[in-house]
Amino acid sequence: MSNNAVLYQRDATYIPRIAAVHDMCGYGKCSLTAAIPILSAAGCDVCPVPTALFSAHTMYQHYTFHDTTEILAGYLDAWQQEGVDLDGVYSGFLGSAEQVAIIQRLYREYPHALRLVDPVMGDGGHMYPTYTEELCQEMAKLADGADILMPNLTEASILTGREYPGQNLNDEQIVDWLGTLLDLGAKNVVLKGIDRGDGTLRNAVANAADGADQFTLLTHEKLPYMIHGTGDAFASALCGAVMSGRSVAESAQIAGEFVRHAMQSTRNQPNFTERGVSFELNLGEMTALVQQ
Repeated sequence: MSNNAVLYQRDATYIPRIAAVHDMCGYGKCSLTAAIPILSAAGCDVCPVPTALFSAHTMYQHYTFHDTTEILAGYLDAWQQEGVDLDGVYSGFLGSAEQVAIIQRLYREYPHALRLVDPVMGDGGHMYPTYTEELCQEMAKLADGADILMPNLTEASILTGREYPGQNLNDEQIVDWLGTLLDLGAKNVVLKGIDRGDGTLRNAVANAADGADQFTLLTHEKLPYMIHGTGDAFASALCGAVMSGRSVAESAQIAGEFVRHAMQSTRNQPNFTERGVSFELNLGEMTALVQQ
């Protein structure tokens, strides 16, 4: 399998079904409010599995948080009783350590579904405020067998138990980090957010068959501002591109450009630094992947 390998053969007349295991934020674009529209625009039927309910994302000073763990077993029981089938399981933000077992249940019950893991745990060298050490340790179990694992550098350090390296990695360091992540059992890794201070952001893509030293380095123009929710938009767009029949590397390139364009759209919105990435005007890029 190379970085140009296609993980999903798309039938133009079929709409694949993706379980999106993520939290729901009432305000501030991220998580399910990113996954549902972006994957839908890419021609996917999104089946949400809400891991938590937030009034707004955690970059706001005031927000409510409700852990949904206790309802999820019955939720998935009902899917089984109705014979729901899935083509992919895309997981992101989790509300508790126990929810890792919920995702593993989905893997058992839908063994043919792609396992798309965005190990949402933190950024900038810090864990998100609702996360615990126990939850991070459990999250690492999802790397084993993942068809695609998509950590940023903070999450890569948490998954591997290594010190956070910052964002400025040279090629030798990229090979080292990709190799450590592949050793966790992932089939493909997209390592996000490499920043060498030259106005370009880089994402590195590698697969287990070829090894970390055969990585593909993708480049995107770095914009001079940060916006919450871009990681969720990137992962959702990558999953949508994969389910449209694109290779892992091509999907990562498509996702990176989609996010860059969405960030440019966001810049024109009020309170844009807080509200989250506004991608609504750019969803046509995802729809174009499956237009006949």
